[in-house]
Amino acid sequence: MTLKLEINPIKEWLPHIDNPLLVSGPCSLESEEQALETAKLLAQDKRVFIYRGGVWKPRTRPGSFEGVGSIGLKWLQTVKKETGLPVGTEVANAQHTEEALNAGLDVLWIGARSTASPFVVQEIADVVKGTDAVIMIKNPVNPDVQLWMGAVERINQAGIKNIVAIHRGFTPFRETKYRNYPNWKTVIELKRLLPNLPIICDPSHIAGKREYLYEISQKAFDMGMEGLMIESHRDPSCAMSDAAQQLTPADLGKLLDKLVIRHENANNPSFESQLDVLRNRIDALDSELLEILASRVTIVKQIGQYKRENNVTALQMNRWTQLMNNRVNLGKRLDINETFVKILFQLIHEDSVRMQTEIMDEE
Repeated sequence: MTLKLEINPIKEWLPHIDNPLLVSGPCSLESEEQALETAKLLAQDKRVFIYRGGVWKPRTRPGSFEGVGSIGLKWLQTVKKETGLPVGTEVANAQHTEEALNAGLDVLWIGARSTASPFVVQEIADVVKGTDAVIMIKNPVNPDVQLWMGAVERINQAGIKNIVAIHRGFTPFRETKYRNYPNWKTVIELKRLLPNLPIICDPSHIAGKREYLYEISQKAFDMGMEGLMIESHRDPSCAMSDAAQQLTPADLGKLLDKLVIRHENANNPSFESQLDVLRNRIDALDSELLEILASRVTIVKQIGQYKRENNVTALQMNRWTQLMNNRVNLGKRLDINETFVKILFQLIHEDSVRMQTEIMDEE
């Protein structure tokens, strides 16, 4: 079920925007000089619309650099005055939020750890209530779309209409080449549930390394996201936090030059017509697929009844192993992704076992 919240499009609060939204700046502000020099370099690229700079840095463990604190807000004020760029920072509690609003910051964002706590989000919502603040909300550290959606709702219920979701990836459950697992399906689900919510991507935190920034950024545009938040530092080698994932402003410009911006619709009647033909074929195939699955369910129930009559367990591992191997091998011959086949038949088999178990439990 989709939910239609009263949320403004980005152009409503950033009327001069003529490209996808790009938010850029250092992971952490380290000095007024570093903040201003980086900002002046970024301001030369008209594709950068908002300057970001971390002031308070929540760290997993104490002892590492945790930001310069409130003094950084004054540096952001200087950046805004000297470059004309709107400025923003992350807030992690009510006090941060009050200070940032009092300093006149244009954008506040809620980090992944904070989004994971409804208590923290509600504290921030209580502070911004009655303002026209722009609030960006990163996904929680775990792929819980309801938690992410709940944070959006809490901020919206405080009367905030200028809201943007930020996809920054999720804590990986296994070893991956990225710092955080993209898990694009969670973003797709959020877009389905909140169709008018603008969503941008944070490739820096997904990647963890600058060499992966381009591929993630392009994927974000391919998925129809409305912009990017990319960390940029005048000299990433000297950065006090997340040095490996930051770009110089010059390298950011080169990355942007390579990106292909996708559009939701094409201004081409023949394209739309051909797309409709292909989609109709997909619809027909999906109907056939569901009919085939319905036939499979009927046979599964017959097997469940037969097993019950003969006092045999619903789950038989030898059969399951054989089935999975056969389906994966067939998928390879048909050029279907192996991971997709495994996930699909895992779901099908789990539901088959569930149905057979229910039959066995019948009185």
